[in-house]
Amino acid sequence: MGQKILVIAAHPDDEVLGAGGTILKHVKKGDGVSILILSEGETSREGSVNIEKRESEARKAAELLGAKIFLEKLQDNQFDSLPLLKIVKVAEKYLDEVKPSIVYTHNPHDLNIDHRITFQAVLTACRPKPGYFVKKILSFEILSSTEWQVKDGKNQFLPNVYNEITEFIDKKIEILEVYRQEVENFPHPRSKEGVKILAQYRGMEAGYKCAEAFQLIRQLND
Repeated sequence: MGQKILVIAAHPDDEVLGAGGTILKHVKKGDGVSILILSEGETSREGSVNIEKRESEARKAAELLGAKIFLEKLQDNQFDSLPLLKIVKVAEKYLDEVKPSIVYTHNPHDLNIDHRITFQAVLTACRPKPGYFVKKILSFEILSSTEWQVKDGKNQFLPNVYNEITEFIDKKIEILEVYRQEVENFPHPRSKEGVKILAQYRGMEAGYKCAEAFQLIRQLND
């Protein structure tokens, strides 16, 4: 039986951008992958807001990834208006339900406030109590957030884990296109070309054609 994996993302599309290839790889290996998306991803937009459409896109993306999905509806880009404990409790609820050995979530230094708070909530929820099931926490990068943070040496994404996704990069981009409103035209980083360029760049760092990069936050070895 494979491992249990939980991806905790702030917004619908973050799960694909940050770990889409890795999710596909886990699923192919026979691991059980679940995705928790905390925000509805819509209410901060100007103009028309369609939460139901975004939710439908998230479910479709999860289906294509081969993962189970849980959708919460915290208000988009307003996590800083909520008590951290509220978000921690949401994370704890699904951690207890899934009981994953590996958790993937956001980088703590992203420009997007929801990403940063998601990381803090996940790390708090994953306090390593005796016998706790979460053995590894990894953070991912999100194009148009991670690389847009100030580059002052204190807010850097510093990857030290690389998953080869050469086999899965085209499928990752195909699934990202489910979120049509989120895919921009090149040279915007959140474009199809941008996603592939990043995968190729991270791949070159590790001797692969394409890779997703992660920063290891915690690993417990029994």
